[in-house]
Amino acid sequence: MRGGSRTEPTKCAKSLLDTSLTDLTATGHQGRCVMIYEMRTYETAPGRMGDLLSRFEHHTLQIWDRLGIRQAGFWTVAVGDSVNKLIYLLEWDSMAHREKAWADFMADPEWEAVRTKSERDGPILTNVSNAFLQPTAFSHTRRDT
Repeated sequence: MRGGSRTEPTKCAKSLLDTSLTDLTATGHQGRCVMIYEMRTYETAPGRMGDLLSRFEHHTLQIWDRLGIRQAGFWTVAVGDSVNKLIYLLEWDSMAHREKAWADFMADPEWEAVRTKSERDGPILTNVSNAFLQPTAFSHTRRDT
C-alpha cells in the first residue's frame, strides 16, 4: 500500500469498555473482538486540499507507520456539501492505544517540522472533527475471538 504499510493489530479490545473514556460503552460485545474506529473530518481552506493530501501522502503516513498508527481509509468528497473535506478512518486496539499513539504523534519533532513547513503560507485546516464509531452486531468489521 503506497503511503504506509498496514500493520496487524497486536491486541484487540474485547469491548469498548477497555477504554479510558468511560462513556464509550459496548453492550452485546462479550466474546467478540471489537476494533475501535475513529472517523476524522478535516475541512480545508479554499485551494488547500492539494497541500493537505500531499502532506499525508509524503509525510504523515510514514510518521504514523513509525508510531503504530493504522489508517483504514481516506476519502474526499466528490459530490456533496463541501469539496473541501477530507474524511479518514483510524483503527485502534483500545482507547489507551489511541491516547498514547496520538499524543506521541502530536509531540513528534518530525511531525512538528512537517506541519510548520506545510503551513508557511497559512493554515491548511479550517475545522477538524472526530467521532469514535462502534460497529453494529452485523458489521463485517467485527471479528469473533
